[in-house]
Amino acid sequence: MNTIPSSAAHYRSTPVFTQDTVPAALQRAHTTAADVWGRITILEGSLLYRITDARREPEEILLTPDQPGIVEPAIQHEVALVGPVTFQIDFHR
Repeated sequence: MNTIPSSAAHYRSTPVFTQDTVPAALQRAHTTAADVWGRITILEGSLLYRITDARREPEEILLTPDQPGIVEPAIQHEVALVGPVTFQIDFHR
């Protein structure tokens, strides 16, 4: 999995989501803007991160407190619930 470039600066964070409050939009294919990176940090539990972009090989990664997810700019992706979870997304550009 990629890392966020050191030149990218944090500019906002989502609220903390749970399995009951995760927005439906995150659970279907979507992208960030062309200059925006994301870091999905799992506070408790786990979450399945899927890269679904047609320009890339499909990929599924189980995110845990020890394995954050890195969202690349403009790459189509989604998340799927696998059980109880608490997580937050930090955006960088």
